[in-house]
Amino acid sequence: MSELPEKQIKRLRGLIQEAETNLAAAKELLISVLGDGEAITAPRDVAITTPEGKIIEGVFDGQIMIDQDGKNYPVPANYASKSKLVEGDIMKLTITDTGKFLYKQIGPVERRTVIGTLTHHDDNYYVEVSGREYQILYASVTYFQLKEGAQVSVVIPANNDQATWAAVEAAL
Repeated sequence: MSELPEKQIKRLRGLIQEAETNLAAAKELLISVLGDGEAITAPRDVAITTPEGKIIEGVFDGQIMIDQDGKNYPVPANYASKSKLVEGDIMKLTITDTGKFLYKQIGPVERRTVIGTLTHHDDNYYVEVSGREYQILYASVTYFQLKEGAQVSVVIPANNDQATWAAVEAAL
């Protein structure tokens, strides 16, 4: 096979990937504007390369994003805390050509808010809710200036009885 068709095939594949990425972005924007449409419930199986960089989707586990291959990506604690990310949220990571990591929550799971008491042991912070402990990020403790024994409103996944992490909503 000559080089010309291979170059054309490579270019066509690139154009198709770019078109798919643009279509996904357009759908995401439309949903955010109109507030309807199907929720994103699972990350894509493969990474996509776009002009902005490499895009990887994964699931937030309370501290990190895990892609479909099981690879871990560190989510900045301040972003996770501020965005009130909870276990099971679908995230998109764009790795730019300069190596910058840009995270975005694209598929929040259903949530519920509960009230508990802040505890501290084993060098970690937890909120105890009805005899069950949920770990919280240290960034949330410092942001809300929480002290052990404080009453705290936290967000947890509504349909995950195995969740071990919570996001702080507010200090009470």
